[in-house]
Amino acid sequence: MISFAAPWVFLMLPLPLLVYWFVPPHREQTSAIRIPFFRHVAKAAGADPQSGSMISQRSMLQAFVATLIWLLLVTALARPEKLADPIVVEKSARDVVLALDISGSMDQRDFQSTDGAPKQRLAAVKDVLRAFIAERQGDRMALIIFGTRAFVQAPFTEDLNSLNGFLDQTQVGMAGPNTALGDAIGLGIRIFDSSEVDQRLMIVLSDGADTSSRMTPANAAAIAADNGVVIYTIGVGDPDATGEDRVDLEALQAIADRTGGQYFFANDQAALSDTYQRIDEQNPRIVETQSYRPRESLTHYPLLMALIVFLCSSTGFHFAQRRRRAT
Repeated sequence: MISFAAPWVFLMLPLPLLVYWFVPPHREQTSAIRIPFFRHVAKAAGADPQSGSMISQRSMLQAFVATLIWLLLVTALARPEKLADPIVVEKSARDVVLALDISGSMDQRDFQSTDGAPKQRLAAVKDVLRAFIAERQGDRMALIIFGTRAFVQAPFTEDLNSLNGFLDQTQVGMAGPNTALGDAIGLGIRIFDSSEVDQRLMIVLSDGADTSSRMTPANAAAIAADNGVVIYTIGVGDPDATGEDRVDLEALQAIADRTGGQYFFANDQAALSDTYQRIDEQNPRIVETQSYRPRESLTHYPLLMALIVFLCSSTGFHFAQRRRRAT
């Protein structure tokens, strides 16, 4: 499909006719020699002398060539374009932050795999997270790990393969043995400062009580709610344990309730997989659809044709004039 970026330029098409009708012809005075026997010379040449000006006449071919060149130039000024088929681009309207507890207690082997064998908590969480990440095609995701301190393991990215690579590099205790739950939420809020989408989702998984945060989980949840961040919390581990090994289910539930999210408890790999599936069902992917049609400029074609017509016509008229003079 061919269209014109500036179709109003075609209003210039009658401009030569307006000039021809309303602008007076160019007048030029030339010197002449007056001889007393002019009439005898004219009679001998068979010419009929007349007084007044002389207007050069153009042939029909010259008028046609001039008209054709003008049409080609106006067409080029209108900027013809070739429109390709529409291309639809889908852009995710949701950013997701995964906050993963890798404190020392995540090394416990109290999770049951699908075949019933005991499995390390972090290894089971990784297996479930890989499947969850793989289904987030189009979403931007970030990964935060926390123990005694919270760190950004991977900033927002749409390259989910690289995100899984960062997840594979995560090991128990690499952020310290304690649990800084409030700091992890605060770090996630700061990551969302660069987000330009409305739907902001944070998924926090922890197996212990907050023991080393500089910001309490309650304050962090309040700030998250003010910034439009919805937090889903997942508790793993033993709620009946003592000390730092005891998962603080009440704090996790309070965080989710404060931000409009939901709290889950998973005590084995199957329950953890079901938890992430429920989160996915409650937060269907939202996309922004943009479409555009690639445009290829065709302006050079009429310009090239106008140049070819001009050169060919000029060459032809030049040789025709020389032939007439020779005869």
